Amino acid sequence: MPGAPLERQAQPHVLPAADWREREAAHAARVRRYADPYLARRSAGRKHPVEDFLFTYYTQKPGQLLRWHPGDGVVLSGAEAGPRSTWKYYRALDDGELAVCGLPPGSAAVTVDRTAFVAARRDALVFAQVILAGTAARPAQFGCFGLHEWAMVYRQDKFELRHEYLKLRLGGSGTDQVVEDNRIRCSHFDAFRFYTPDALPLNELSPSRENQRTMEQPGCLHANMDLYKWAYKLSPVLPSELVMDCFELSWRVRAMDMQASPYDLADWGYPPIRIETAEGKATYVEQQRAFSAEAQVLRGRLLTALAPLFEALGPDPSRGQP
Repeated sequence: MPGAPLERQAQPHVLPAADWREREAAHAARVRRYADPYLARRSAGRKHPVEDFLFTYYTQKPGQLLRWHPGDGVVLSGAEAGPRSTWKYYRALDDGELAVCGLPPGSAAVTVDRTAFVAARRDALVFAQVILAGTAARPAQFGCFGLHEWAMVYRQDKFELRHEYLKLRLGGSGTDQVVEDNRIRCSHFDAFRFYTPDALPLNELSPSRENQRTMEQPGCLHANMDLYKWAYKLSPVLPSELVMDCFELSWRVRAMDMQASPYDLADWGYPPIRIETAEGKATYVEQQRAFSAEAQVLRGRLLTALAPLFEALGPDPSRGQP
């Protein structure tokens, strides 16, 4: 399917090869800081409970993350851009579009194919719009204290061990007591679904895949980590720099999430946030609020970058799920 002519889009931003290759190299260096240690551990058969997570829980693999994209509405010029015309959701410019961009006929220039992307990824765009805009509009809740991780190992001696190579800071009975002594109010289905069976009825909320679009809220650590998921799912129409901003926030949120967990991770370089104490709860909420504020800014940036794609969906898109 041919892309929408550039004359119908906003004036495209043309990047000469020297500029976009520099950004491409900077992106690769940024990704390798996180990906290379993970790949080395994987080759050696080793695990890391904190720093492997973004590469094992989410479906984006290091090689996919390494591929740099300029985002929707950007034209890459120069001979080096030519091979990208064969990449998924990319296309070469025709001579008329080259003229609009001030490039000579026959030049090598490519852009993201907005029309093809919207046609193929319509449901993903619709669902992302619902989740991102809905979450951004709701008040943040800060009373969970990270107890979702504790509920995932509640009475785990009766069930399969979640992370058999990790020790619980307070032991099994001490961990269970923390769960029983606190209110459990997790609003995020993709955390709730990993609860042990005995912990499920202790949660005061009932998050599900069906009510996810109305229950997600911006104080939730996992909802804020998932900004990375929505960003990479919508590549290549989002610039890779924005995707990596979401990745790095998710990385830091994951670290705090696991520091507040029941696991003893001090030897891994992650001292505990002791949420079983009043002081630990206060530390947790302070960091949770800061992450929520950062995530709200990123949500706004995602919604702004995706606005032309949402407009291209047309009126009253069906409310599907990717």
